[in-house]
Amino acid sequence: MAIGSAACVLAIGTAAWAFVANDPVDKGFASYAPAELQHTERLTLQDLLRGFRQIFGYRNTWLIFFAQGGFVGAVLSFTGLWGPPYLKQRFGLAATEASAVCSVMIVCWAVASPLAGYLSDTIGRRKPIYLGGAIVAAAGWTLMFYAALPLMAFTLVAAVTSFACGAVVVAFAFAKESVPVRFLGTISGAVNVGNMLGPTFLQPAIGRALDARWSGALNGNVRMYSAEAFQAAFAMIVAWSVLTCVLIAFTKETDCRPTA
Repeated sequence: MAIGSAACVLAIGTAAWAFVANDPVDKGFASYAPAELQHTERLTLQDLLRGFRQIFGYRNTWLIFFAQGGFVGAVLSFTGLWGPPYLKQRFGLAATEASAVCSVMIVCWAVASPLAGYLSDTIGRRKPIYLGGAIVAAAGWTLMFYAALPLMAFTLVAAVTSFACGAVVVAFAFAKESVPVRFLGTISGAVNVGNMLGPTFLQPAIGRALDARWSGALNGNVRMYSAEAFQAAFAMIVAWSVLTCVLIAFTKETDCRPTA
């Protein structure tokens, strides 16, 4: 299975390398790139690394960079790893039922992302949607972990929370509008790195916090953690979500157009 998956990815990458152009002009069509980028030489790796350093000279870049982890890290750490065992422990759910709750969250997150981008474009502003999603998400994670909610209410709050996290997509346009046009590719990469910071740090950190509170209970060879241990470990999700709100509050609105 693993070899087959790797071969499939390799085939797709090879096809992309062979057939996907950097710009429509490479295939004889008109370019849609900004005029400044249509006349630049091909960048070297050194140019790209230099640009990566330069974009962090713009305030919005590093604020958005660290804010992204509060969205992506929270959702992926809960739905992708620690949510199902927590739901099993707190509500006594079967594995399939716990996974179903997390699947609902993922679907809500996926549906919300294009809607958040559309709404941001429609009102001509980035910050209200981005910050609003962060505030709702931070409140939602807090209620999910620390309020005495029955399962139905928990699922509803979880759905709203993950839907609010769909505002994460606004960061790509927000960041691009915050730096000079020559850095459009570099800033997209930086935002993606920021996305991955969340799960990279939160998933193992939550695991270590759970191990520190492990009572010794086992199910076969699998460690079992109490609901209280999960709630203590999930404080990191809440903390990063609140930090995300603070970081976004200090960003500068771009009004959906380049400002640098």
